[in-house]
Amino acid sequence: MVSALGRHDESDFVLVRLETDDGLVGVGEATVTPQWSGETVWGAQAILERLFFPLLNGCDPREIDAISDRMNAVAVGNWFAKAAIEMACWDVVARSQQKPVYELLGGACRPLTIRNRFSLGAYEPAVAAQRAAALVANGFETIKVKVGTDPEQDILRVRAVREAIGPDVMLTVDANGGWNEEQAVACLGQLADCEIALVEQPLPRGNYHGLRRLREATGHKILADESCFDEVQLEELILFDCCDAITLYPGKQGGIAQACRMARMAGEHGIPCTIGSNLEWDVGAAAMMQFIVASPNVQIETVPGDCLGPSYHEFSIVTDPLPIEGPFTTLHDTPGLGVEVDWPLVEQHRLPGPKPSFDVPGSNL
Repeated sequence: MVSALGRHDESDFVLVRLETDDGLVGVGEATVTPQWSGETVWGAQAILERLFFPLLNGCDPREIDAISDRMNAVAVGNWFAKAAIEMACWDVVARSQQKPVYELLGGACRPLTIRNRFSLGAYEPAVAAQRAAALVANGFETIKVKVGTDPEQDILRVRAVREAIGPDVMLTVDANGGWNEEQAVACLGQLADCEIALVEQPLPRGNYHGLRRLREATGHKILADESCFDEVQLEELILFDCCDAITLYPGKQGGIAQACRMARMAGEHGIPCTIGSNLEWDVGAAAMMQFIVASPNVQIETVPGDCLGPSYHEFSIVTDPLPIEGPFTTLHDTPGLGVEVDWPLVEQHRLPGPKPSFDVPGSNL
């Protein structure tokens, strides 16, 4: 993946394995990408082992909100590391009840198969056009083009993609905060005839006033992503009328529960949500699918998102991968998150360095 944040070639992530006193196993994933969230595998492993695991030893995994409160009380940020523990708790609790996680979240509000958009990297215009045409031929109905690099190349790339996919395919762009206000206004002005449905994170995170000015100046619909990690930032987006939709996902939001709360909160203010991706492995993608299936305001039918992460990788880390066929991803209806980690395979591909030095069991369920 190539974007305003640079080039992403390898996904070094962290898995959390939670074992309860009565032998149940839950798993979570910290989908850490330094350019995007600031978290690294080394930092995530350290804060998990040295701070969160001792803090949570003996907690009841059913007390998910209390566990999140404990982690938030001792460390700010570190959302993906926190989410890994929270996911593992949902996994083990749902397994103890022989239910998929979405049943614990209120039940499925949409089918277990979703249609995805495709996020097209910031490639040379000719390459982007060729790939976009092939993706549409394979059934994709929405193409998201990465921009926020060189403005001239951004314009050429988007134009090339629009020409390749024709007028009827939905086209969105994602700057990953790579434009300043002047560049955003200029680029969007020159792309006015390309019928861009959504402009995702055009300005750097935290620039709420700028998002509002840009939205008013251009008339484009704004999709906020990097500007919204927690409920306080969501309140800012709502207060300043900054956006038309918001991207949420369990890793960025520090867990499934907070992602669900934020989706409900946005819905109360008439703002639809969608799903975003950090090219998750199978565990992170399964958690995302549980969130999507159970959240009415994650309106992927009208604000397309993507949960295609596992398909980017050389191999699957689970024995029962989520079926991904063209633009469609399907969630298993099995207990827990719905995937079984292939632990021997994980061990084969573990990054060099010390293994976790101790196990921290949960309490009896």
